[in-house]
Amino acid sequence: MKVLVSPINEEEAIAAYKGGADIIDVKNPKEGSLGANFPWVIRSVKEAIGSKKPISATIGDFNYKPGTASLAALGAAVAGAQYVKVGLFDVQTEDQALEMLTNINRAVKDFDPSKKVVASGYSDYKRINSISPFLLPAIGAKAGVDVVMVDTGIKDGRSTFEFMSEEELIRFTSSIREFGLESALAGTLKFEDLPVLKRIQPDIIGIRGMVCGGDRTACIRQELVERLKGMI
Repeated sequence: MKVLVSPINEEEAIAAYKGGADIIDVKNPKEGSLGANFPWVIRSVKEAIGSKKPISATIGDFNYKPGTASLAALGAAVAGAQYVKVGLFDVQTEDQALEMLTNINRAVKDFDPSKKVVASGYSDYKRINSISPFLLPAIGAKAGVDVVMVDTGIKDGRSTFEFMSEEELIRFTSSIREFGLESALAGTLKFEDLPVLKRIQPDIIGIRGMVCGGDRTACIRQELVERLKGMI
């Protein structure tokens, strides 16, 4: 499993990098689960890390606005993100999801075909009235994205494991692999979740709060990233 750590600024990004994170994922938790940060923050992180680790960037928890989302995705790619992540927060149908992801993918890969698009659904999709993540592997494959993930839409301390069972997450990640895509799991993951994560075996785990001492509003601590990498 690769470890994706989500810093909010250059200082946190350096701590994540020194701790051994595999992917540095720039986000802004103040704007939601996959809240977008500013282009200059993505650029500063890219300049600080260089080519040592891939940079990821979130572009937001989106409702059905394919044009707006495509522009945001292109902005993240231009700013230096190798992975561009979009959350389908208020996208409710398969047709809407396909149009969103197809256009986001085109915006990014017309600019640079080597960049990767990450489509995120939400484990708590029922309480936010969003599309089921179980539909996303097939939709993502058709749209041409590279990674399908699941996160929690509402950050209230409840984990993905409270909304999806181990069996469901195994089925989810297996479906993603069957479509030839990479799988990613996130959503208030904790150190004590590592045994079950090893059984599920996603390609990527996305974390922030775990390496901030349990509080995602605190700062990333290098020693906690090191601890996580050591346990994996």
